Amino acid sequence: MRPLDELVNERESALPSLIEWSAAAPDRCEILPPSGRNGEILSTLQVTTRSLLGAIAYSTGGLLVDGGYLRLLGSGHPALPRDIVGWNHGRSSGFLLVADDAVGGFFALNGGALGEDTGSVYYFAPDTLEWEPLGIGYGDFVRWSLGDTLSDFYASMRWPGWQADVQRLTTDQCFSFHPFLWTKEGSVERSSRQAVDVAELYALQIGAGATTSRQP
Repeated sequence: MRPLDELVNERESALPSLIEWSAAAPDRCEILPPSGRNGEILSTLQVTTRSLLGAIAYSTGGLLVDGGYLRLLGSGHPALPRDIVGWNHGRSSGFLLVADDAVGGFFALNGGALGEDTGSVYYFAPDTLEWEPLGIGYGDFVRWSLGDTLSDFYASMRWPGWQADVQRLTTDQCFSFHPFLWTKEGSVERSSRQAVDVAELYALQIGAGATTSRQP
């Protein structure tokens, strides 16, 4: 275990790059101030602030992209109460949940449980209930989140008036669709939407995905 003073590198922190990318992002990005637990969280992760993962965990409370449609977890903040360590406790094994979105999708850093490409980011898609590899690491994932292709990725997961609907969510909530998106009848446009606790939907979808994968 490296002590905190070996993990914090103010001179070579990745934070200035993050601020630069955020300012240039086509979709509004809010960088939240860090919580008082940021040192504890960085020590648990055992990464340095030279990395984007370390910089976000230590120097921010998280990021809210596109009005909170996408949430990147950091050390926690009243506007995003979940921190990256606490959120993963009891929910992940062999991967690290790093972000989630308003439609019930979850991003994870592969620690070996999701495939042989350790260090790559995967997306648990609410319309397939499968972990889908993005083919990029965490740093490129952050850049992608703040880039101009994010809207293309979510093109099929948005509906008329989605911006106003997302504004009514808290960052501890996401939409549950009925019929579910992973069913033949499910659709973001045709299904009814209900705001539910993000932890509740994560448990439901992970459980449903495991059941589906065991079916012949």
